[in-house]
Amino acid sequence: MPHSPSSSSATPAKSPSSLSFLHAHATHPLPELAVEIAWAQLSAQGVEDLGATLGWCYLTDELAHGAEQVLQALRERLPDVSWVGAVGVGVLATGIEYMDEPALAMMVCNLPLADFRLFHGRRPLPALPAGIQQSAGWRAHTAQVHADANSPELAELIGELASRTDTGYLFGGLSAGRHGSPHLAWSPEEASRPEGMAQGVWHGGLSGVALSERVHLVSRVSQGCTPVGPSREVTRAERNVVYELDGLPALSCLLKDLGMAATIATEGWQREALPKVRATLAGLTDAGSDVLEHGRHFGADTRVRHLIGLDPARQGVALADQVETGMQLAFCQRHRQAARQDLVRICAEVREEFDPDEHPGREAVGAIYISCAGRGGAHFGGLNAEMELISHALGDLPIVGFFAGGEVARHHLYGYTGVLTVFGR
Repeated sequence: MPHSPSSSSATPAKSPSSLSFLHAHATHPLPELAVEIAWAQLSAQGVEDLGATLGWCYLTDELAHGAEQVLQALRERLPDVSWVGAVGVGVLATGIEYMDEPALAMMVCNLPLADFRLFHGRRPLPALPAGIQQSAGWRAHTAQVHADANSPELAELIGELASRTDTGYLFGGLSAGRHGSPHLAWSPEEASRPEGMAQGVWHGGLSGVALSERVHLVSRVSQGCTPVGPSREVTRAERNVVYELDGLPALSCLLKDLGMAATIATEGWQREALPKVRATLAGLTDAGSDVLEHGRHFGADTRVRHLIGLDPARQGVALADQVETGMQLAFCQRHRQAARQDLVRICAEVREEFDPDEHPGREAVGAIYISCAGRGGAHFGGLNAEMELISHALGDLPIVGFFAGGEVARHHLYGYTGVLTVFGR
């Protein structure tokens, strides 16, 4: 997976041209009736003739108590389909968002069985065989992951999972429920096991679906931030406190980027500076990675972290993450206009990847979008605004997803981001 993530740095073998996605969504306080409403939509689209093999199901917290009922109803209607999914404070589909109400969104596709494998706590994704040239057996090229946000050492688990794919690229999110954070993963072969029919709803750990190199996808991350200063190198830091950037005092660099370079020498500077500092964050990348792609916006390697304190005596700036010398850092701000512009940007990049003039025969056929629970609604100007932006940019593409407690892209765990992954044929 290259720095600007798509399915492969080389053009992969394409899935069959018949690859298709169908999606549906519904709201109802009774889980079985919510499934019935959504099923009627899928039936009207011809799901019985699709030959579906893989499905996604996302539930709002208000339906989380019925996750097993929902999964059972889906298995009865489509017994040959493998299912993955999660719970969020909201769910989303093409052009629509459901927040704080009982709702579900589902999507199915006819991806060849040879091109995906499910994994969960009882069937983890196996480690890659030693030696990159070794090709025996099935290999995961990339993977979608769902996780319980309460799992210990979650960042380490995500990093380990990424190491079990050829590209090191994951996409997904953390299940976010007020009364538990279950996630879904069930495949038909598990029904033959004595405990199989009772499984499929998981608490703790990771689950999801690994994909082969034949699956063409394009994935982009929207940080929703606008840089307010240049990219700088961390030249002195201790744990989570940055003391020098490019050899200069970190606090002075921050204030300069906020247009307040002279205030630190004046009495009462903190009273003027703190409101602006509280609205400021920092984008971080590891040493050797550019924090700003093309000098304008954050790339997929950038983690945006809150500023959690200042040390005026030593000119330090404390971040909500560990910092090491050599890292790249750029201060930034998050607001509605920045979020909308950055979301439009990643949609434009996705469109370019499927431009028929540049890539003849390539077509976007379905997508997963996972957004932070803190981005929905007012952050984009009102309910449905985020999904309306995507629909305006990508057209009537089948999309489902959820509002998560954290987002996953590459091997990083993010917050306040949107991760858009589009499947193509």
